[in-house]
Amino acid sequence: MSNNILVINCGSSSLKFSLVNSQTGNQPITGLAERLGDSDAILTIKENGQKQVIDIANGSHSQALDALLKQLDEKQQLSTIKAVGHRVVHGGENFTSSIIIDDKVLSAIESCNHLAPLHNPANLIGIKECQKLLNTVPHVAVFDTAFHQTMPKSAYLYPIPYELYEQHGVRRYGFHGTSHRYVSAALAETLNKPLEELNLVSAHLGNGCSATAILKGKSVDTTMGLTPLEGLVMGTRSGDVDPSLHHFLCTQADMTIDEVNNLLNKKSGLLGLSGISNDMRTLDEASQKGDQRATLAINVFCYRLAKQIAALSVSLGRLDGLIFTGGIGENAASIREKVLNQLSVLGFQVDSTHNASAGKDQQGLITSSGSTPAYVVSTDEEWMIAKDTDALVA
Repeated sequence: MSNNILVINCGSSSLKFSLVNSQTGNQPITGLAERLGDSDAILTIKENGQKQVIDIANGSHSQALDALLKQLDEKQQLSTIKAVGHRVVHGGENFTSSIIIDDKVLSAIESCNHLAPLHNPANLIGIKECQKLLNTVPHVAVFDTAFHQTMPKSAYLYPIPYELYEQHGVRRYGFHGTSHRYVSAALAETLNKPLEELNLVSAHLGNGCSATAILKGKSVDTTMGLTPLEGLVMGTRSGDVDPSLHHFLCTQADMTIDEVNNLLNKKSGLLGLSGISNDMRTLDEASQKGDQRATLAINVFCYRLAKQIAALSVSLGRLDGLIFTGGIGENAASIREKVLNQLSVLGFQVDSTHNASAGKDQQGLITSSGSTPAYVVSTDEEWMIAKDTDALVA
């Protein structure tokens, strides 16, 4: 029987997909439907290095999926799909692991919509449309939050009236769980050590950023909170700010609460500090040319990341390694070096040569002999989703 899993990541106006072999991680077909609902909506399919763009003007999620499935049929891949794995951003306290989707599961996901109003409703659209068009195979939900459900109350509760947690679910949930789970397991396999014997901090750094303390394979603390806004400096998100900033901006800058929320989510972070871009590559180039605000944005990003890594290590007792992953974590050697240089208190000493090659030929290791080890590990959330899906439907 085929091991191919169709992985779906549905956004409010987009649909990302991958056909993944759950055993090897090979992804023969990937792509994206974007600008859904608009006149310039398109479906892009990548196969064997070739890109195919299909016009789906004003197309909905359903029409994008229909167009995708027709292409998979023409490529003789539709019949190879064993199951569909869906990325779901928020599972609240309802889900501690991935699960086969039925009506009860759909209702439970919907009950978390208020916790992720920009993401969960879109995830549900993808699930329901896929179920209609691919109704002969099982569907599985894989949650960004599930990995962090092992955090103790001392890590996930806010110091606010307890009844707000009881009545409204106000607590820290954490995100990027699929990525943190994948890279920690991948590193353990690379080192040929049981994951249950390792205490790690994983830093997922992209446009969205989070770091997680992983004690013997389980998340015990993380930087994101009730929403993905808490924690590290990100591409356009502020990360941690004084909670009174909202009130201050509403009263002093005559902003509405929605405007403040938009500011902190979409106009802050690297973009807000630099005034140039949310892309670290652009900022690095500008900094090298002497742009002081680009340099400032990078310095704030690295300092706050180093500070959070040090804080997370408190929950581990012993730090066996630090993982860098995500677009920035895997590719920005200068960022890794700047962060590690600020973590000498934890015994880190960067090896500039190994770091420049992202630890190639060194099992990802980018630190010197005798140093607390730091590694670069490429994340693969799609493969993790495919693995979970395959295991559940086996």
